[in-house]
Formats: sequence, structure tokens, C-alpha cells
Amino acid sequence: MPKTEFHTKAGDDPEGLLLRSWLDQAALANGFDGLRITDTDLGQAPEKLRTWLAQGRHGQMHYMERHAAIRSDPQLLQPGTIRVICVYMNYAPKLDLEREWQRIESPGEAVISVYARGRDYHKVLRQRLQALASQIEARIGPFGYRVFTDSAPLMEVELAQKAGLGWRGKHTLLLNREAGSTFFLGEILVDIPLPVDAPVESHCGSCSACIDVCPTAAITAPYELDARRCISYLTIENPGPIPVEFRAAMGNRIYGCDDCQLICPWNKFAQTSALPDFAERHGLGDSTLLELWSWSADEFDRRHEGSAIRRIGYVRWRRNLAVAIGNALHSKRSSQTIKNTLRHALQSDWVQANPLVREHIEWALAPAPEIPS
Repeated sequence: MPKTEFHTKAGDDPEGLLLRSWLDQAALANGFDGLRITDTDLGQAPEKLRTWLAQGRHGQMHYMERHAAIRSDPQLLQPGTIRVICVYMNYAPKLDLEREWQRIESPGEAVISVYARGRDYHKVLRQRLQALASQIEARIGPFGYRVFTDSAPLMEVELAQKAGLGWRGKHTLLLNREAGSTFFLGEILVDIPLPVDAPVESHCGSCSACIDVCPTAAITAPYELDARRCISYLTIENPGPIPVEFRAAMGNRIYGCDDCQLICPWNKFAQTSALPDFAERHGLGDSTLLELWSWSADEFDRRHEGSAIRRIGYVRWRRNLAVAIGNALHSKRSSQTIKNTLRHALQSDWVQANPLVREHIEWALAPAPEIPS
């Protein structure tokens, strides 16, 4: 079947309008919560990215430097691309904002970012994006395409913003009036001249809640993030020691950080995911630090099978837990059990053979630094 030709303006293109309407329905049928379309022109975004990289704000994420040119032009990822189909999918199983804040303020609790408590989103979205692309092909015939979900050098937030899925918040995440920011993004690069959608206006106004609440001051100005200070970067992307100056601010956050999202007024409208894939697994929304510390390496692999958390590996997992347990020890609600657990671990052959974990345990057991008056 020959590929259908469409005009770029939908107003005088009945076939394009018909396909566009069908795409909305097909996206919903595949579990996505919204679909918009844009072209590949990224405007000033590539220049801003180059400036950000030159400032070193990407930290140890060297892949961002290596792929900066490709990231700036979707056509380098998929030759012939002229449109990007952007979709989003809600992931929160149920977002109880008050409960999340209570856990952050309870030193013995283990706080894991909401998005990581269920199945690895990369697999979920990729499978559904591929299904959507196959359905498009069945409808219009063969066409050039490639699917992505946070898996390649693509400026997906910029594309989603331009497509009208939302606006970029001051924390740099995408915000949507109906869904807040608790959703994943996915893209299909296509060579079909589909009609494009218009961006939406920003609705952050003078609000600076996300900037004010950041524990490590990683949001250095509206729309500017220094990843090197971000707890999500420190606990997930950072392969080495967590800088001492940020350890206390980490609190009990052991994988990611949701503070800038939890405080955002728009997340009062966060939508509950209908997909069982994102349901919380292994009690990760209610676990204590000592419960997770008790996991062996085998148990870590088994419990996190199919989870995004597994990608950081057991060593980083223990490193993060050691910092959080140290912060619990330094709080007024610490217990001798916590201290004894760390002391016992420090004597183990495994810890002695893993200097990264050993150094963080030793820090955790050291007296809390005095705060200048």
C-alpha cells in the first residue's frame, strides 16, 4: 500500500483531519493519556543545551556531551523525520501528597521516587509505542519511523512542550493542566507530513514553590537545573561518592527525589494510572531503611527485576541507604538498632571489598557535624 500524502495544514485536509482524530483514539486505546504532534525545529533549545553542557551542569552524564549534536536534531536519529508524535502516560498509582511528605519527614522511612515503585517505564512505553506505530502502518501503509522513550539523545521535553502536551515548569519538568507532572513521555519520529499542534501557554505565574523547596538548591533559577546538586542525579546517575556537602540534605531519599513535584500546585490534579504496570511493588512506598538494608544482593536483583531501580546496581543501592541511615542516626529519633546494624555491616567481607559503600558507612557512623551558630 502506498504511503498516504497529507498537507501540513489540517484545515483543508479532510484525510489529515480524519487520521489525526484516529491517532487520538488509538493513543488512548494503547494506554496513553494524550497525544500531540510537532515538527523537528527545536529553536533555541540546542544552543541552551550547549551552554548548559559547557557549564558542566550535567555532571558525570558524559553521554549528554557525546550525543549533543544528535540530541539537537531528530533527523540525525531517524533520517527523513519531519514530524514527532509526542505522547504522555500517567504513572502515579495513587498520589497521596500528605502521606508522601509525612514519609520524607520520618527519618527511619525509605523514600523512593513514585515513578520507580512499579515496573520499568522504558519497557512499558516502548511496547505500547511500537504497537501504536504498527497500527498506524496498518492504516496508511509502510512509512519511516522510530520509537523512543527516554532511551536516546532526544530533547523530549522540548518537543512535548512545542507539541502542546504542556509547558515547562520552573523545575524544568513538563506540566499539564489536567495531569500535573506525574507522567512519562514517549515519541515516534515519522516521515509523514501530519498537521502539527500548537504549544500551550505557561501557567506557573509568579510561583516559586519548586525552587524554594529543593533540598540541595539544584534549581538555581527558574527553568535552570544543576544536575550535580540534584538528589535524583546523586542517587541514580552519579557513579561515585555522594559529595559530603549534599548528604545531610538527602535525608531519607534513597532513589530519586519528588519534592519539586510534590510541592507543585498543579500536582493536585495528578491523575491515577489505570495500568497495573505502575502499581507499587514489594511495599516500596512503605518500606523502612532497615528493611531495605537487610536485602542481600540476590534479593535486590530478584525484587527489582523489571524495575528501573535495578539499573543502579546493588553497590549504589547500599551507598544510598548508608547515607539515609546516617541521616537517621543524626536525627533525634535514631535508635541503637540502626547503629548496631551499620557497625555489623562494616565488619563484613562484602563491605570491606567495596570501598564506595564502606566510605559511606563510615561517614554515617561518624558524629554529626556541628552546625555553626
